[in-house]
Amino acid sequence: MPLSPETKSALEKITTATLTTVLLKKGLRSVWMRGAAPFTPAAQGKRLVGEAFTLRFVPAREDLATPASWASPISTRAAIEAMPEGVIAVADAMGVTDAGIFGDILCARLAKRGVTALVTDGAVRDVAGVNGTGLPVWCAGGAAPPSVASLTFVAWQEPIGCGGVAVFPGDIIVADADGCVLIPADIVDAVTTEAIEQERLEGWIMKQVEDGMALPGLYPANAENKARYEADKAAGRA
Repeated sequence: MPLSPETKSALEKITTATLTTVLLKKGLRSVWMRGAAPFTPAAQGKRLVGEAFTLRFVPAREDLATPASWASPISTRAAIEAMPEGVIAVADAMGVTDAGIFGDILCARLAKRGVTALVTDGAVRDVAGVNGTGLPVWCAGGAAPPSVASLTFVAWQEPIGCGGVAVFPGDIIVADADGCVLIPADIVDAVTTEAIEQERLEGWIMKQVEDGMALPGLYPANAENKARYEADKAAGRA
């Protein structure tokens, strides 16, 4: 089911830290993508939400990973043209950081097509130019060599692994200052509802801390403090 505007708007107000806690309570531990940190100025201080559009690279093979492959029907260029507006492009670069999977021209095209962001456990190249496109990018850094120096692009819109996380097309990605978190599409509404309540509770706890209350029994809240929270919530004080 597509991500609803209401759920998307709610997720834009929920931190990835809170989401990882809620997902952990549901038994999901591998949801935070290692190596995908906010990189471009457009990613700084933002929280972005979108459905995953997946891209997959494998190790470079000399007969396939050539500059000529960029004109192939199976190429990053073709994949970009298949991306709907509003998706987050999630690229499995196997954690390779000595080659840039996308540069300024490809990132400019992503921005022009209305792609929300690029997320990868790899690197980008032409960093100054990529910064200038205004595309929010979460990645593991910058690298001068082109993708084919270390990687072969093989597919889009199939299951991938990015930063140790299994990503299926249409899963929900939330990216902010702490990195990128995946929410399985079929539980996104339940996770969002629980996360809203979690942030409300933690906001109340923070007020108690600011008032000088000690942490034991407060965080996590024991029965007494849960009752105080529920009373304050009912009275509109939380």
